Amino acid sequence: MATTCKLIAKVSLGSTTSSMSFGDIPSTYDDLFLCVSVRTDRAYSSDGIKLRFNGASNDANLSYREIQGNGSSAYSQSSTTFFQSGIASGSTATSNTFGSNEIYIPNYAGSTNKSISGFGCSETNGTEAYLTAFAGLWSNTNAITSITILPLIGSNFSANSSAFLYGIKKA
Repeated sequence: MATTCKLIAKVSLGSTTSSMSFGDIPSTYDDLFLCVSVRTDRAYSSDGIKLRFNGASNDANLSYREIQGNGSSAYSQSSTTFFQSGIASGSTATSNTFGSNEIYIPNYAGSTNKSISGFGCSETNGTEAYLTAFAGLWSNTNAITSITILPLIGSNFSANSSAFLYGIKKA
């Protein structure tokens, strides 16, 4: 089966901003794939990111499970009150380094609940960096028509953060 991948839209920040968004996502693809490269102004070496769908103003109907390690320890967590879907480098990480994330959303336009999975790593030349893998569920049967990417804990995305949204079509 041949598969095609097409860039739908990209966001590249010229200044500090509280979120990045993709709107009017066409329903013509089978799956969505997000590549997100972000840094926040939170005073930590790493920070989390979260997704919100279709203009939601809160984290309702979301659940997730995450495993994370930093080279010396590992842990897992789950939640139904927020949905961590990646990682960012924080402001105390090495200058000009960004967290890298790949997020996959199969059957985004279907009429069933939406599963989400991905992995990411914070980047720094220091002694502590994180690698995370997660799986989540948006318990909503509406097609995903817009995605907003936000820092997890009230910080802002730094200039030069970027996100690319791809549509995956299976022939």
